[in-house]
Amino acid sequence: MSEGTGATGLAGLDGAPGETLLSVRDLRTYYESGDLVGGQPVKAVDGVSFDVKKGETLGVVGESGCGKTTLGRTLVRLEAATDGEVRVGDDDVTTLSGEDLQAWRRNAQVVFQDPESSLNDRMTIGEIVREPLDVHDWGTPAQRRARVRDLLQKVGLQEEHYYRYPHQFSGGQRQRIGIARALALEPEFVVLDEPVSALDVSVQAQILNLLMDLQDDLGLTYLFIAHDLSVVRHICDRVAVMYLGNVMELGPTEQLFEDPANPYTRALLSAVPEPDPTVESERMTLRGTPPSPRDPPEGCAFSTRCPVKIRPDGFDDV
Repeated sequence: MSEGTGATGLAGLDGAPGETLLSVRDLRTYYESGDLVGGQPVKAVDGVSFDVKKGETLGVVGESGCGKTTLGRTLVRLEAATDGEVRVGDDDVTTLSGEDLQAWRRNAQVVFQDPESSLNDRMTIGEIVREPLDVHDWGTPAQRRARVRDLLQKVGLQEEHYYRYPHQFSGGQRQRIGIARALALEPEFVVLDEPVSALDVSVQAQILNLLMDLQDDLGLTYLFIAHDLSVVRHICDRVAVMYLGNVMELGPTEQLFEDPANPYTRALLSAVPEPDPTVESERMTLRGTPPSPRDPPEGCAFSTRCPVKIRPDGFDDV
């Protein structure tokens, strides 16, 4: 660990690739309906369980509003969990406080979707990347400046960019700044919340390659949230498919893309355009619209739209 960083304070953050870093069990994140008297909460994440292995990239996909971003924010404690556990060794992240919570926040960072709105236009690039070091009292002022310059170089920027402002950079360069800021405290776990969706296609590949290179060099573990399935297939080791706050299917990337087990996964994959125009693709069209996350169906969240459901319409439990 670099000079000035201090100890993590959490057990379970050191270990070989392939070992479990995070164990998520029955995690729920609900948003209360402050504007509705007696209204039901929005069940953004509704009882998900999975493990994140050290050194892997776990993709999270699903349509807009399915709970992907809320899940990522809950894992790093930007949102408070309503119930469930996020285990790192013997510690439950959802109950951490004080120095232990600070230690987790040093080790779990986020790269946000929109590089323009996530950077303060009134701060120089050096100040933006240095801010986490200042907040956590990392090293001396001289060590912080040296750390920032090293980070800028790591993400493909130049030392002279230190005193410039975000508006002087392109979208791809701004995302590189966001990545440098996320890596400032040497985290092990990084949530990538649609990191390339706001970028031009020509720039997306550069950022993806940068993320993969940084993962190899620094031993990072990624939770990669995205809606572009071709990007997910390119970068992820495993993929979790979310619908209405639930994980419908999770498995190795190629297995999930080639032989999906869940009807919702098959429907989602059928919407991916076929690059070869001579190949006919059969798209699954789902009937109806997703139920309200305030009042999801009992049992399988996909039961109201599933093309292979067993329970007939109008069936009531006795």
